[in-house]
Amino acid sequence: MSSDNDSGGKRPTWPGGIAAVLTQMEGRRDALAYAETEAPPAADLDLAPLAARIVTDPDDDPAEAPPFRSSYHRKRHALRKELTGESELAFLNGLLIAHLRKRDFPAHIPALFQRLWAEQGAHLLDHLNQRWLVSAVTTFGDHGTTPTQRSVGLALTVLFGTMKLYESERLYSGLNADRPFALDQKARGPLPMEMDAYAIANGGLDVNMIGRLWTEAEDDPVIRPLAHHLLDLLIHDERTLFRRLMTMRARKSRADARKAPATPKRGDNPAPVPEAQRGLSPETLRWGLVSTIRAPLPQIARFAAHHIELGAAALHIYLDAPEAETVAFLSRHPSIHLTQCDEAYWQASGKPRMEAHQLRQAHNATRALRETADSLHWLGHIDVDEFLLPDRPVSGILADISPRHALARIAPAEALARDDGPPQHFKLTHRQAGQPKAVLQEIYPTFGLHLYGGFLSHSSGKVFARTGIPDTRLGIHTLKYRGEEASNRAKPADIHLAHLHAPSWEHFLTHLAFRRDKGSYRARSSRPEMGQADLIGFLAEEEGEAGLRLLFDEVCADTPELREKLAAHDMLLSRDFDPDAAVARVFGARP
Repeated sequence: MSSDNDSGGKRPTWPGGIAAVLTQMEGRRDALAYAETEAPPAADLDLAPLAARIVTDPDDDPAEAPPFRSSYHRKRHALRKELTGESELAFLNGLLIAHLRKRDFPAHIPALFQRLWAEQGAHLLDHLNQRWLVSAVTTFGDHGTTPTQRSVGLALTVLFGTMKLYESERLYSGLNADRPFALDQKARGPLPMEMDAYAIANGGLDVNMIGRLWTEAEDDPVIRPLAHHLLDLLIHDERTLFRRLMTMRARKSRADARKAPATPKRGDNPAPVPEAQRGLSPETLRWGLVSTIRAPLPQIARFAAHHIELGAAALHIYLDAPEAETVAFLSRHPSIHLTQCDEAYWQASGKPRMEAHQLRQAHNATRALRETADSLHWLGHIDVDEFLLPDRPVSGILADISPRHALARIAPAEALARDDGPPQHFKLTHRQAGQPKAVLQEIYPTFGLHLYGGFLSHSSGKVFARTGIPDTRLGIHTLKYRGEEASNRAKPADIHLAHLHAPSWEHFLTHLAFRRDKGSYRARSSRPEMGQADLIGFLAEEEGEAGLRLLFDEVCADTPELREKLAAHDMLLSRDFDPDAAVARVFGARP
C-alpha cells in the first residue's frame, strides 16, 4: 500500500500531505478554558425568555468588558460584540457552536444545541444571518443525534465550503458573481480526477445535488426547517454558480435554436398575427371578455363589476336564459354589451339551439371574436364563476406578449371554500408550481391521486385570443386556426384565473347533479383509471353525502392545514377579493 505522500511522484497541494492537513485542522481546537467564577450555559436553561432579551455592547458591561479572564471570556466578548442588537438566543447559538467546534466541551452542550433548534428554530431562522445559519448546519453535521442530521449537515457543509472556495477564486477572473462566462471562451483542457465536464444544455448534476439534499432533510423535523431555508436561499440567490449555469443554459438553448433549420414541428399550427396588433402599448391596447351566462343577476353583476374595474373595455355577455330584470340592470353600463339568446336569436343565427351548453359557449365566443375585430385587440373567453387575478394591469400583461403569439393561456387557481365571505385563498396545480405529482398525495392524502393537480374543476385554464385573425374559432379552452388548435400561444406568469368552482359546500351540492350529467363531472370513456368523474360517482352512490363531504373538506375547504400544505409547495395564491364591493363601486348599488 502506498503512503499518503506517495502518489506516483506527484507533489501534494499541501506540503506534508494529509498529515499536514490534519495537523493544521486540529491546531485551533483546544477547548475553551473557564475562570474560577465562570460556567457554560446550564442544560436546563429556560430558552423562551431569551427571545425577547437583546444583546447589549459588552464594553458597557463591567462583567463582560476586558481584561479577559479566560479564553471563554474572550469568546463571549467577541460574540456579544458581533451580535449586539440581536436576541440572546442568537448569542446562545453562537456560544454553543463555539464550544462544539473544539476538541472538548462540557458534556451537556450538544443536547442544549439540539434543544435550542428544536424549540426555537423558527426564531433563529428569522434572526440569524446566512453565515450563522451555515455555521449551525455545519454543527449538525458534527454533532447531530440522528443519521439524517449528520448526513445533511455534513453534505451542506461540503457544498457551502466548496462554493466559498470556488467563488473566491472566480473573483480573480474580473467578473462579478452574477455575471456568467461567455459561451465562446470555453477551454478544452481536462477536468481533475478524470471527471467529465458538466453538460450545459441538459446536465442534471445541479438539480440532483439540491434535490437530494432537500429530500433527505425531510426525514428529520429539527434540521429540516434549517436545511430547507438554506437551500431556498441558495436557489433564489442570483450570484451563484447554479444561477450562472442556468443563464448559460438559456443562452445556449437560444443559440442552438437560431442555428437549427426552420422546419415546422409536428402539430405546429401558428395563427398569423395581424400587423395592426404589433407595437401596442398598455395605453393603446383594448381588451374585453365574452361569456355565455345562465346565472342569477347578483352573480352576473359581480363578474361584470370585477372585470370592469380591471380595465375591460367591453364585456360581451350572452344571456343563455335572459330575464327582464337582468337586462335592465346590466344595460345601464356602457361597457356591457348584452345579447339575449332567446328563440329569435337562434333563428336569426341560422342554427338550431345546441343541446350542449359547451357548444353554445363556443358559438357565441367565436361570434364575439369576429365582431370585435375593429374595437378590441384581445378577447378573453371565461365563465361567470371565473375572475381574472392579475399582478399588474391586464393591458400591460397583454401588451408585453410577443407579437409571435396569437393567444395567451391563463392558468387557473381554484378557490378554497369558506362560508363567511368571498374566497381569499386559491390553490394552484402541482405542475404550475413546478412540483412533482407525488406532492398531491402529501397534500390530499385520501383523494389526491384521483384528481389532476388536486382540482375538482378544469386545470387547463382559459384563453385570451387576438382579434382580427381570419379562419379562427374561439373555444372554451383554446383558439382554433383552420380547424386545428393554434400552436403559437403564450403563458403569462403574472395573471391567474380564479375559479369559484365550489365556493361553499351548499354550492357544491346544488350543482352536483348538473355537473355529473352535463358538466365537468361527466364520465370520460377515454380514461381507464379512476378519475374525477368515477371518484365522485363512487362516493355519491356508495358513501352518499358523508363521502362527498369528506372529499369536499379535504380538497376544497379553506382550512389552515390545507393552506399550510399548499404554501409549503408554492401552490397557494392569496388575494384580497371582494366582488360585492366592486359591484357597489361600479353600479352604485347591488341588485
